[in-house]
Amino acid sequence: MTLDDAVIARHTVKAFEPGKTLPQDKIDTLLNVLRNSPSSVNSQPWHFVVASTPEGRAAMAKSATAAFVYNEPKIVNASHVIALCIRSDLDEQHLQNVLEQEQKDGRFKDEAAKAGQDKGRRSYVAMHRYEQRDLPQWMEKQVYLALGGLLLGAAMLGIDATPMEGFDQRELDLALGLREKGLTSVVLVSLGVRSENDFNAALPKSRLPRDEIFTFI
Repeated sequence: MTLDDAVIARHTVKAFEPGKTLPQDKIDTLLNVLRNSPSSVNSQPWHFVVASTPEGRAAMAKSATAAFVYNEPKIVNASHVIALCIRSDLDEQHLQNVLEQEQKDGRFKDEAAKAGQDKGRRSYVAMHRYEQRDLPQWMEKQVYLALGGLLLGAAMLGIDATPMEGFDQRELDLALGLREKGLTSVVLVSLGVRSENDFNAALPKSRLPRDEIFTFI
């Protein structure tokens, strides 16, 4: 499948076939996509909770009630559901963990390069914490970069996917014990095999014309 084929074929699945499980090697590839997603100053402010069992999906489905009940079948009938989360803060321990991992991976030619990377990253964190006062929003932006890669990767692998903001974040955080871990949920992605009841699959993709969304200079 070419990239052009994948982006045209990709659509938001409205119904999954229950009981259908995706191959583990494809799931592992998508997890690798998430792990290697880009983030500002390599801050990696995310954590991903993967539900691959009925019990795990049921726990996540607790957040799809009341106004969001329409998303409950997309969670329980999927093969896997991933909760993309952000950290409640980019604390000292996380910054040190990222820095030390960069050193293990050979990112620095010397201690000066390591110190420069650390200083640069901390300056961005400080700017968003104290000056722009939008640290959670900044971290969310990094998660949505990861989301885009995940959806494109799923399309390239022929995996059906549904991104969802339609869930109760508080309920999901409580159901998964995220707050005790210093995390909060941002968006869900269900992965699986689309059902014949997926009405969206039969609809043509609709996007604005190129000349309305691109300006070439």
